[in-house]
Amino acid sequence: MYDAAMQRPANILIVMTDHQRADTVRRDHPAKTPNARRLADAGVEFANTYCTAPHCCPSRASFFSGLYPSRSGVWNNILNDQRLSWGLNPGVRLFSEDLADAGYRMFYTGKWHVDGCQSPERFAWRSGTLSARPGDSHGLTWLAACEKAGQWTAPLAHRDDGIIERYGYPNVKAYGTRTGKVADDQTTLEAVEKIRQFADGDSPWCVFAGLTGPHDPYMVPQRFLDLYDLDDVPLPLSFSDDLRDKPRIYQRLRRDVWGQLSDREVRDAIRHFWAYCSYLDELLGQMLDAVDQSGQAENTLVLFCADHGDYCGDHGLFSKGIPAFTGAYQVPAIIRYLGRLKKPGRVVNELVSLTDLYPTFLEAAGLPARRGLAGSSLMPFIEDRTPSNWRDALFGQCNGVELLYTQRWIHTPDHRYVFNGFDFDELYDLRADPHQMRNCADDPAFADIKRSLCARMWSLARELGDAAPCSYVTVGFAPAGPGAAFIEA
Repeated sequence: MYDAAMQRPANILIVMTDHQRADTVRRDHPAKTPNARRLADAGVEFANTYCTAPHCCPSRASFFSGLYPSRSGVWNNILNDQRLSWGLNPGVRLFSEDLADAGYRMFYTGKWHVDGCQSPERFAWRSGTLSARPGDSHGLTWLAACEKAGQWTAPLAHRDDGIIERYGYPNVKAYGTRTGKVADDQTTLEAVEKIRQFADGDSPWCVFAGLTGPHDPYMVPQRFLDLYDLDDVPLPLSFSDDLRDKPRIYQRLRRDVWGQLSDREVRDAIRHFWAYCSYLDELLGQMLDAVDQSGQAENTLVLFCADHGDYCGDHGLFSKGIPAFTGAYQVPAIIRYLGRLKKPGRVVNELVSLTDLYPTFLEAAGLPARRGLAGSSLMPFIEDRTPSNWRDALFGQCNGVELLYTQRWIHTPDHRYVFNGFDFDELYDLRADPHQMRNCADDPAFADIKRSLCARMWSLARELGDAAPCSYVTVGFAPAGPGAAFIEA
């Protein structure tokens, strides 16, 4: 039995990628990620881990704060003029502050994208090279549009492979190759140096390495692309979905944007995505080597995860955003903590949220649990104990990306229900239809299931302080209103 008095506070290494799908680190996936497998073989893989929102800022804010967007205050891109907030609500505390108060040495390098006004230093980190930091700007401005207008006034005479043509917008290069050192190389170098430096001291430490890939466009070194033969890359099983029974914004994304790519280009984009994951995996390996060579591997909790996923060709889509399919929500999550781990190499299939990591870090540090967090510690799973009261449903919140849409979902092992305030709802029978090809929301056979899931969704919304009941007659479209949370309780 674990004795907190005998256990030193764990060091913590967090490696977070951007846009990486959960399936890319699994044993049966074609993506070559040997270091993720090395980590999983010595640790625990949480195979059903989900983010709270389908894009960077709200998901990262949830990871660091242990709160859903309704309480963190971060709903969309805080470095864009369409932002709903500049950043975190006043008084929101991040796990880094708890660790620093307990004597941890803290270091942050790489992508931030949590608060548009406050840098990691405000939350007790010392930082290296940062991206997506306060002062950066994402998205098109009128000034930039004016300066580049001459580049956008005529269609391309010839559309090269992987190019998404957008009249009046910047064209998009979906994939390609690159050379030279980039931000992720620098992030890894700084993380490795700091791990080695911290290993010489007596105080516990926490290092966060925020890698920017495999975010689109999928630009990778050629040597990683050479690991994959295009002829071996299939189209996803859901690629044949015509989306006719899905919201029209999904249809529009495929028709007007990703539908420009031929089937071969779709497969090539997938190949580049896998290659990008392999490149990032090599960087993960360098950081693992630093921990293993430090003499502190036994007492270091290593987490590999992503902020959200990428559709990567599912349903003919790429990137992330308002479509609520699991590809953009399900993320890799692997933890190695040799000092407390039981039965390494296990796969945990319970539903896990990125909000569960804050309480996990607290427990690894020997700190008391904090009230008010949305998640629960994963330490019981690390120690091969399954809590009897672990959740059987997860909730998601989205108010749009740069265009604003109200969308909420509830996910159970059997079903995924999506409330779309801007269009018709979605309901998928995950046992019979894991790729979410058939929308059962209007099937009378699923009416009771839909209403029950909707009631549970509102119940979770109430618990998380989500002010989106949508009760006025012009917006009250859900099949069961928020009162159902009490009727069916």
